[in-house]
Amino acid sequence: MDFVLENRALLATGVSVALLLALILRAKMHAFPALILVSIFAAIAAGMTPDAALRTVTNGMGGSLGFIAVVVGLGAMFGVFLQSGGGVEAISTWLLDKMGIKAGRWAMGIVGLVVAIPVFFDVALIILAPIIFGLAKRAKTAPMAFGLPLLAGLATAHAFIPPTPGPIAVAELLGADLGWVILFGVIAGAPAMLIAGPLYTRFAEKRGWLEGSSEGMAEALGMTHLDKDVNPHAARTAISVILIPLVLILAGTIAKSTLAEGQVLTFISFVGHPFVALLIACGVAHLAFRPKDKAQKSVYREALSKALEPAGAVILITGAGGAFKQVLVDTGAGKALAEAAMSAGLAPIVAGFVLAVLVRVAQGSATVAMITAAGLTAPIVSASGLSPAQTGLVVIAIAAGASVVSHVNDSGFWLVSRYFGLTEAQTLRTWTVSVTLVGVVGFTVVCVLSLFI
Repeated sequence: MDFVLENRALLATGVSVALLLALILRAKMHAFPALILVSIFAAIAAGMTPDAALRTVTNGMGGSLGFIAVVVGLGAMFGVFLQSGGGVEAISTWLLDKMGIKAGRWAMGIVGLVVAIPVFFDVALIILAPIIFGLAKRAKTAPMAFGLPLLAGLATAHAFIPPTPGPIAVAELLGADLGWVILFGVIAGAPAMLIAGPLYTRFAEKRGWLEGSSEGMAEALGMTHLDKDVNPHAARTAISVILIPLVLILAGTIAKSTLAEGQVLTFISFVGHPFVALLIACGVAHLAFRPKDKAQKSVYREALSKALEPAGAVILITGAGGAFKQVLVDTGAGKALAEAAMSAGLAPIVAGFVLAVLVRVAQGSATVAMITAAGLTAPIVSASGLSPAQTGLVVIAIAAGASVVSHVNDSGFWLVSRYFGLTEAQTLRTWTVSVTLVGVVGFTVVCVLSLFI
């Protein structure tokens, strides 16, 4: 009995995580209300009064949303400016023309890595699918020969490189600097994409794992994109626009570490703040790709409205994750969890990766896995006294853990299966193995970097 009382907050947290998984998996409850309900339960079970529990949940929700809502909302709009203006198609087609069909799998991996930085994973796949089918028809091969490298690139950027919502949410919950997250995300993401994309595709192709029955989907989507004349200037403009927020945010981070106090530092820090960097990028993207006629403008406005719908869901889930994190802090469960992890010799990087893997495999959603693991890892990071750069590495470790083993409880698994006409077994051999490689390679790079940082 004494053991239970002494460890009440920690036991309440363990039960709460089990309850969260039960609500999502068994009761099929949406992650947002499930996280809120579990947060309230964890607070009361740990010994808080109901009023105090509600105050903690409110404070945690509000503290997370102040930053996340603005960045995710602007990021979603940024993606629409590029998508609706033809920037995404321009990048992919121009790059394929430059590299040729023989190097198509490498080109599509790079396209996926670049395009998924501003555009949601599923939206990017839907936009680029016709190009995949057109390439496959020309090369007389299975669409997955080009689709798998694209998917690896999309999954990598979606997990590792802001302003995609996942790493932004984790960075905010851990108090990480986005500049370090971007830098380490690119460093870890490049080899992850190459190994999980073009190299694994070649391995799978030799074993006959890429065959699918996607003729119907290819015909429904149309395969006209590769026949269009693409203005190379538009492609270069689109790539330059995508780089704007990344370069500005990274410059702001570097300036804080290298420049003395003064007007130059103040200016660079201002334009390098994620809010300002994304506002600038949105403005440039709008000017570069804005529609010219009334019909296009109407479609443009509708696309902007629709883009905020998935962004809204991510924002709410992230806020609920912030509420859960605050419960851990206020009940003392976070401190107990941190002490237990450190006494077991578990480094924050390893703890974040393992927790993210467990939640990802159990419930499927990479975003929910990232946010839940970040909430549990935040007290460990805080107690460990990590530097900003080391905290950035923990963010990528969590993102890597949340990328692995996409299977039948993940909507992305079925999206890939449907689009490429794969059976469940074929999807497991291709998509599941590929994203697992993304996570494992990304985590390996993080571990190597941690030896020097």
